Formats: sequence, C-alpha cells, structure tokens
Amino acid sequence: MITQSQEKYRPLYHFTPQQGWINDPNGLVYFNDEYHLFFQYHPDGTVWGPMHWGHAISSDLVNWQEQPIALAPDEHGTIFSGSAVVDWHDTTGFFNGQSGLVAIFTHHDHNYELDHIQQRQSLAYSHDAGRTWIKYEGNPVLEHDELIDFRDPKVFWHQETARWIMILACGQTVHLYGSPNLKEWTFLSEFGDGIGSHAGVWECPDLFPLMVDGDAATTKWVMLVSIGSSDDFIEGSRTQYFMGEFDGVTFTPDDSSQEIRWLDYGRDHYAGVCWSDIPVEDGRRICIGWMSNWKYANLTPTEQWRGAMSIPREITLEQRAQGITLIQRPVQEINTMRSPIVALENTTLAEVQAKLASLQMDSYEIQITADITSTFALQLRASSQDQVTVVGYEGDASEVYIDRSHSGDHTFHQDFAGKHTAKVDHDLSTIELRIYVDRSSIEVFANDGQVAMTDLIFPDHDAQGLGIQSPDQHLPLSSFHIYQFMSS
Repeated sequence: MITQSQEKYRPLYHFTPQQGWINDPNGLVYFNDEYHLFFQYHPDGTVWGPMHWGHAISSDLVNWQEQPIALAPDEHGTIFSGSAVVDWHDTTGFFNGQSGLVAIFTHHDHNYELDHIQQRQSLAYSHDAGRTWIKYEGNPVLEHDELIDFRDPKVFWHQETARWIMILACGQTVHLYGSPNLKEWTFLSEFGDGIGSHAGVWECPDLFPLMVDGDAATTKWVMLVSIGSSDDFIEGSRTQYFMGEFDGVTFTPDDSSQEIRWLDYGRDHYAGVCWSDIPVEDGRRICIGWMSNWKYANLTPTEQWRGAMSIPREITLEQRAQGITLIQRPVQEINTMRSPIVALENTTLAEVQAKLASLQMDSYEIQITADITSTFALQLRASSQDQVTVVGYEGDASEVYIDRSHSGDHTFHQDFAGKHTAKVDHDLSTIELRIYVDRSSIEVFANDGQVAMTDLIFPDHDAQGLGIQSPDQHLPLSSFHIYQFMSS
C-alpha cells in the first residue's frame, strides 16, 4: 500500500508513472484522435535501469491513461529513445496497404565479442492503434561501425523529397539519413561541428519547420538538441535550439544560431521533442520534456515513482523586436483543469497582498502583468519553517528568475539549491508571467512565451502559503489572476 508520505511530491497535473522510473519522452505521435506518449521506463526500480518504452494515451494532452509496457528489452538489447510516425501510405509494407503506427528506436547492448557498447536503430509496428507492438524481424535497420553514441532517432516524412528523414544523435554532432521505407537508410549530412554548446554528449534531437507569424511564405526550420550532464558544468543537462534552412539533405543554420540559445532556462526541462502527425487543420507544433536533470535525477526524494513530464507546450516562431524568436506557451487544453480563485484588474501591490494572505494551495497557476520597468517577487509554496520558492522579475536587469535556495529538501545534491535567471527582451511595454505551480515543480513563461523556465522543488506538504513583495510599496499591477488546479 502506498502511503500519503510516499505520494507527497506526486504532481496533480503533470504526467508521472504509477510506479517506477521514467526519463525521456519517446514516440510522440497523434493517431485516430489520440495523443500517444511513450517514455523511457524502468518498471522495476526508481533509478535508471534496463530501459523499456512505457506508454500513456490521452485525448486532450492533460488527462493521461497509462497503458501496458509497449516495448521491452530483447536479444538486441534494451530500448533507448526514439520516435513514432504514422505510415499513411504503407511505405513499410507492414499494413497491407492501410495506415498504421511505426516506432523507430535505439537498441542498446554490449557487444562482448568486440567488448564495447553498441547502439543500433530498430523498428516496431502496431496494427491496433498503438496498443500492442510487433518488432520488425529485420532489426536492426541502421548501425555504425565506429560510433558508440549513435541514438535517439527522430523521424519525419519530407514531402519535397518524398522520403523519410531521420535525425540521429552521434556524440557531439547529429547525422541526417534518408529512406523510402524506414528500413533502408542512406547517410545525407552531418551538423554540429563548431556551433552550439558541447558541454555534454548530444542527445534527443528533433527537426521541424515552423511558419513565422503563421505565414506560410516565411518558414524556418528549427532543430532541438539536448546535451547531457557533465561534471565540468553546474547546469547539468539542458536543451538548445538552432534555426535555419533544410533542403532535404543539409541543415544550414542562420546567423542567429551562432549564439547558444536554450529551450528552457531552468534546470529541469530535458530531452524535449514534438508530436508527429498532428493534423494540418490543427496546425500546432507541440513539445513536451522530462522534468529532471541528469545531475540529480536518480537522487530526487520521491518514492514508488521517479520522474515527471512537463506541461505540453505549443512552439511558434514570431517576429519580435530582436528578430525571429522561438515562443513557447502551455497548450490551451490545460485551462480545462483549473478554476478561478482571484481575478484583479488594474490593481495594486497592497490589494494583491491582502488576497494572498488567506490562501493555502499547492497546485495552481498565477498570471501577473505589470509595467516592464517593475520589480517584484512572488513567494510560492511558503511555510512557517522558512521554506519558500521565489519567482520574480527585476526590471532594472530585465531578468526573470526562480530561486529555489530554500524551496524544501535539497540535501540530495549539492547543485540543486540555487537561483536561475533569464534575460527578457524589452519588446513589449509590459511584463507578463504565467507561473504553473505543482506539488514538486515550477514552470514559468515570461514575456508572452519568449522565456520558459522549469525547476523541480520538494517542499513539505504544509508549505502552501503565497505572498508578493516589491521595493515599490505602491507598485501598480495591470492584472493579477490565480487559478486552482483540480484533480481529473
């Protein structure tokens, strides 16, 4: 029997497994009105172990039904990260002329004859909308004689060249491959030398086109690349992105990609990738990440389960004052899980302080809008035992931050406690923060999605107080809203 103390950190509105360990999201695909979330999974322990693909299904991106294990280790090895696609035109021949789901993943094992780790790409397919999977008898379909780090295939159909494209993590670069049928692959190009962060091994890439401001005439390609943790860098594992052009063979970065840019400026959003096959009429590019960091992922103080997924985010490109900018906003479906608690317009610091004084909550959303020159700090998940997480904005420095120095339990790793900051561009007259608080996490979206920050926290159960402070006791606020999240 699972006790309340063992469940005290389990999120209310972020996906977690019923038991066991999870890390990278895998196989994100939409098919037959269902969103599929596969994930790296160790069902028999709460630390990283023999990897399986766990599986959950949702009709709305917020209410998830966990399914039986989709892919388990076999004679080719354990099941590392990968992707899934709808084979609409049966290019594989798996579906007798119909459509079906195909998973493309990394088999990881130890070649004892050569005495080294080997990572090879393999296929599985489903005839029943993802409920059960058949591994391809011709596995593996892609291997490399020299590279040990050769993993995490993300596959998509490229209409202009009428073939499948795979982007694959290969140590400190990514490789691109092409295939007519997902079975035979041809090397196309390599990207990554001399650009981006190389503070850790490159992992979990993604590559996709996005219209700028919704205009099909102006389209850029976005590449996501996660970097693993290194002892030399206190930040640990993070995800960077590049923008540029892709001609079906080569990705060419634009000038702005010479600057290192992070998808998320907190410490706990990793291996973010996007759903494939979302209908054209929907038009969204939706991403989700693993809320943890390889610095301490195996040590976080949960029991029965370990690891959670972020809120799904819609990614767009918008023309801002500083140029074409990657924007992230929580998917609109998240709003169905909340109810309004406080709604103030054209208010003051004192009025907000009075409202917050009587509130006790552990899972909620705050929306605050103020002049871009303002400075303020929100005290969240606060207790009488000096536990508090602070989310704030400093107008003089144009910075938004999360300070988890005193957020609760941080004894499990020396690098966990700290303050994380991100610059906000002065391209709007106001600063807006959307802050999503759950039982063990904070996600902040600033400046209408220009900055995203995600941090885990582990406060006591009774740390449910809220407050707000500012050097300006007469600080005007354009708006202040709180929404409480309800269990589904």
